[in-house]
Amino acid sequence: MSLPAHPAPWFDPAVLQPGRAAAPGVAGRVPSRTAQLCLPSERSGCGQARAFTERVLTDWELDHCLDDALTIVSELTANALLHAVRPEVDGETASEVRLRLTRRPAHLVCAVTDQSPSVPTGPHTADPLQEHGRGLFLVEALAQHWGWTRTTSTGKTVWAMLPTERG
Repeated sequence: MSLPAHPAPWFDPAVLQPGRAAAPGVAGRVPSRTAQLCLPSERSGCGQARAFTERVLTDWELDHCLDDALTIVSELTANALLHAVRPEVDGETASEVRLRLTRRPAHLVCAVTDQSPSVPTGPHTADPLQEHGRGLFLVEALAQHWGWTRTTSTGKTVWAMLPTERG
């Protein structure tokens, strides 16, 4: 099993950008769209992320990607909420978790950003009796590519790309 490159950007230069001409061979492709949700730093955040993903993908007519996207979003969100959210300080949660869905011409990017300095460890063999430790196996199995990008000195974005073409 291969580990994703670190850090790996999820920028697609072939995507149409406002005010820029299309790259050769890009004309007529679906333009990029982005939807973002700030998640509460509690267990309900996973359910909200799934409901948001379902609404957005239905709106974007990507129903054929829905099952894989829901699994990936669930895993990435659960990891962020489990490992990255710090306890409350003066009644306020010290961390923010954001879900971003980006539709590109040939891919759907599911990305979760948190403020934790810890980076995801590659999928590892988990004890069959452990409750945790299998999420990135699922992400790796479902995604065409996945990885993480450092966003600040203490934050990161973990992302996964799904192909959007029916097939």
